[in-house]
Amino acid sequence: MRHINSLKNNQQFQNVFNNGKSFANRYLVMYTVENHLDENRLGISVSKKVGNSVVRHRFCRLVRESYRLRKEMFNSGLDIVVIARHSAASISYHELDAALLHLAKLHHIMKEDEVSSK
Repeated sequence: MRHINSLKNNQQFQNVFNNGKSFANRYLVMYTVENHLDENRLGISVSKKVGNSVVRHRFCRLVRESYRLRKEMFNSGLDIVVIARHSAASISYHELDAALLHLAKLHHIMKEDEVSSK
């Protein structure tokens, strides 16, 4: 399994929040900003208000897996931060995957041939 590059520290997250663009749906909020690299970096933020550590880690695993399976569909050179809303605590993988793709389409960060094939 290949490693997904991620945002590591608060400064990287703050850069995305301050300079990025955001869209939201029922379960997620997504911020994106260009990072001038050849690859994407993914950051995931889940508040304690969403649930206990088991719930928060499950959410993180689901987001990472959904992104990993579809990362070829995304344009490269982006920092992406996904934030869980309270309603995301008990959603299934398929609902989360659909919510992530919905936000990617709103941000126009999917490759053109992938958008037209859906």
